[in-house]
Amino acid sequence: MTENKTYNIAILGATGAVGQKILQILEDKAFPINEVKLLSSKRSAGKKVMFKNEEIVVEEATPESFTGVDIALFSAGGSVSKQLAPEAVKRGAVVVDNTSAYRMAEDVPLVVPEVNQADIANHQGIIANPNCSTIQMVAALKPIKDSYGINRVIVSTYQAVSGAGAEANLELENQTKQFLNKDELTAELLPVKGDKKHYPIAFNALPQIDVFQDNGYTFEEMKMINETKKILHAPDLSVAATCVRLPFFTSHAESIYIEVEEEGLTVADLWKVLETADGVVLQDDPSTQTYPTPLDAVNKEDVFVGRVRKDLDNDKGFHMWVVADNLMKGAAWNTVQIAESLIKNKWL
Repeated sequence: MTENKTYNIAILGATGAVGQKILQILEDKAFPINEVKLLSSKRSAGKKVMFKNEEIVVEEATPESFTGVDIALFSAGGSVSKQLAPEAVKRGAVVVDNTSAYRMAEDVPLVVPEVNQADIANHQGIIANPNCSTIQMVAALKPIKDSYGINRVIVSTYQAVSGAGAEANLELENQTKQFLNKDELTAELLPVKGDKKHYPIAFNALPQIDVFQDNGYTFEEMKMINETKKILHAPDLSVAATCVRLPFFTSHAESIYIEVEEEGLTVADLWKVLETADGVVLQDDPSTQTYPTPLDAVNKEDVFVGRVRKDLDNDKGFHMWVVADNLMKGAAWNTVQIAESLIKNKWL
């Protein structure tokens, strides 16, 4: 950031995994902060968090908490965002919301800065951060769509348990120990804490992320479908998704099939646009077994693409493998990038 002006920042959900990542990024990037206010539920209020070698006490979030705040970064659940985002806006703050509460609202921009940064200019006080699995997919699709057009997208995801929160990580740890000790696996959380039935995630694969909708798709799958169309400004794009939870802690992977508009394209044509795309790193060399993996993407800001290959039956069809850290690019880093864009472009 080049500007000398500093800003008052509030982080709602400061004690959670994403809130902690946001704080770490703000410090690492030397974000122009005058004052930072850490907010949480009543339960977490009073905790102390280190930021720039200073101990900050976490406060309980109330509407008055946002008085004097320039940018509020929300990551505390949809119901909290619904309740407090309008209050923050009323008091002059611009909210970057990391929940699903406002993503599909018509007057709220849904933004991945490398893909549709200009949409931020139209904000009415709230900007939505997309779903983690959507963010990495549209980052990979955007350069291809701009150069060659895309008619169809079919994605299958391989998602880390941290996408379901810290409790899910703990459940995976406990079940792994139980499995290795030949004990019965206790499942109380996944696929969805509030759903009727729970399955073990250790040494397993769960083809359900979030609750089922009437059409047979899960809410996570519908988020990917609807958010992709909104971010790419492509309401007629054909998108289908199957979202699966796998037993690793961090980073989501996706197998994506696309059909482009142009005929006669080669893998090299796709490589060319992916290599120069903002926020995308191409890791693709079968001869040296070079491709992205979830473990290698941990704590990295970029979206990694590999295994690009042409469909054997459809001249316009291509397959690719896309990986990103769901807590970094999929949440915290994308949130901070939106805040940076607000300042850089004077869109506050």
